[in-house]
Amino acid sequence: MKSTPEAPTVAAVSVDDMRERIRRKSHLKGRQPEDAAMAEVAQLLGPRPATGLRRDLLIEYLHRLNDHFGVLHDRRLVALARQMNLPMAEVYEVASFYHHFDIVRGDDAVAPRLVLRVCDSLSCSLAGARELLAALPERLRAMNLGGGLGDVQVQAVPCVGRCEQAPVAVVHQCPVPHATVDAVLDAVNLKPNRALALHPKALVAINFDVATLAGQSVPVQPDGVSPAHTDLATYRAHGGYQTAAALVNGEMDAEAVLTAMENSGLRGLGGAGFPAGRKWRIVREQAALAEPQAAPSDTGAFGGTAVMAVNIDEGEPGTFKDRTYLERDPHRFLEGVLIAAQVVGTESVYIYLRDEYHGCRALLQTALDHLRAEPPCPLPHIELRRGAGAYICGEESAMIESIEGKRGEPRMRPPYIAQVGLFGRPTLEHNFETLYWVRDIVERGPDWFASFGRHGRKGLRSFSVSGRVKHPGVKLAPAGITVQELIDEFCGGMADGHQLYAYLPGGASGGILPASLANIPLDFDTLQPYGCFIGSAAVIVLSQHDRARDAALNVMRFFEHESCGQCTPCRAGTAKAAQLMQVPQWDEELLDDLAQVMADASICGLGQAAPNPIRCIHKYFAHEVGAGPWPGDLPKPRNSPLAEQLPGGAKP
Repeated sequence: MKSTPEAPTVAAVSVDDMRERIRRKSHLKGRQPEDAAMAEVAQLLGPRPATGLRRDLLIEYLHRLNDHFGVLHDRRLVALARQMNLPMAEVYEVASFYHHFDIVRGDDAVAPRLVLRVCDSLSCSLAGARELLAALPERLRAMNLGGGLGDVQVQAVPCVGRCEQAPVAVVHQCPVPHATVDAVLDAVNLKPNRALALHPKALVAINFDVATLAGQSVPVQPDGVSPAHTDLATYRAHGGYQTAAALVNGEMDAEAVLTAMENSGLRGLGGAGFPAGRKWRIVREQAALAEPQAAPSDTGAFGGTAVMAVNIDEGEPGTFKDRTYLERDPHRFLEGVLIAAQVVGTESVYIYLRDEYHGCRALLQTALDHLRAEPPCPLPHIELRRGAGAYICGEESAMIESIEGKRGEPRMRPPYIAQVGLFGRPTLEHNFETLYWVRDIVERGPDWFASFGRHGRKGLRSFSVSGRVKHPGVKLAPAGITVQELIDEFCGGMADGHQLYAYLPGGASGGILPASLANIPLDFDTLQPYGCFIGSAAVIVLSQHDRARDAALNVMRFFEHESCGQCTPCRAGTAKAAQLMQVPQWDEELLDDLAQVMADASICGLGQAAPNPIRCIHKYFAHEVGAGPWPGDLPKPRNSPLAEQLPGGAKP
């Protein structure tokens, strides 16, 4: 058999080509971290755990960088991404989502020496925030303090949670209540840089027993920035933590506590109003059904089947009750946390606090440190997490995403977080004030809490009242009280020269009602027939000097600013609505169509509630938007602080 000659061997790739390919692959794609930036980031983050940096702490790490340098330089974000073993795109998309992170590019970018923030939400705008914002840059320039990078930067910001002190400015972290131009400039001179402009500490200890204030206003203390508070020694001297210790140590029956919560009628006081006792039972049952599991290795949480997430992201414009209670008695809240954790069976607790509450964060961290040093009973794992300026994170699933170190975008449901929540585990989510009442309900009995109420309603409600009243503040009033009763009995009446014209019963998202409906009981389920809801019980009062349409536009711009952008109906709808609401005569049909789409198709409550002010204006204030004659018994407002020059030079 004749053999076939072998075909010649031809090299597909030369040795030099292979060497070049290896050389190219040895270089990672994308921007590489600089050695100096890696060293800076490593020093700020501290000792690296053996298991590596926790993914869920990304936002906490971003805060460390932002606090230290004043801004987030892109080179340090690259270094952080490398140290966390994350794609740079992932770190950037999280950092760019939150308003309090300022990302700058290039080595020459200089952080402002000081950032001066002025709240322009509704209550502060009523009190003159617009004039303050207009005057400050000019006065700063006259003092050679400028207004740009490298000097003092002036920013208009959404609600900072101090509506009873309107208008409010914040010099870095130091609030300036009832702000005037001179008061703000004095604060800038006294605290000329970030190192000095921190929230002052609360130094005076008092016993703050909230139950004794039922049916009263929470007293306004001379220092509106750092009021006297209850420390651990004072709290325990007045019986604090005895109930939690008895429950954890098996001296009190958990089922009895759960029954007391159910019988009290306490509902979620963050706005949703879901019965607290029922929520405890649902999560407890879910935890019992779930398979025990070890916590994810990067979370640091204890093993178990359920966790708790506490919402103190009090971002609804007009709301400040949680801050008022927290800065006076953090331990009553923490005892509520311990009781709930024991009854439901959660071993890990994550407390999410809005970033604007710098004084509360320091106070709460100190309270936690003291509690761990002198525990009255075995404690669950508790972590205090810091928000970063995103109203949407007040939505429970968006808050959970943020605690996990992600963009605060709401989740689609089902599954509900009671089934699959934080770190994929059954989660008990609660508002701060709901937990604040737990100790008193257990110790005084459910009938004590339920004994309060008016007009057929039961329980106590903490109303955050601001606007055109003589004495704004937190009013611990019976559920079902009317706004007229609230103003007359708790606020000293309307401010001089003002008469009731309209009011917002539930903050920015709760709608707007006219004075003719001032006798509706304020509570869950009573306002829905009128197109409104009570939400977090933030009552903003307008007078004959204001226009409801201007208030509606103010809150719509807030929604536009705070939309997370995940769904088109909310992202595009709020922007389009704000544009349409600026013209002197509203296009009722077009706005109503837009409102319907937003309410029906938005993923979460932000987009679903944003149309409420539009619908209320059409229903109760049509005369303000050209859809009817101005009532003869109503004076037209002049020089309203909310009014503005409209397109075409017209003023409605």
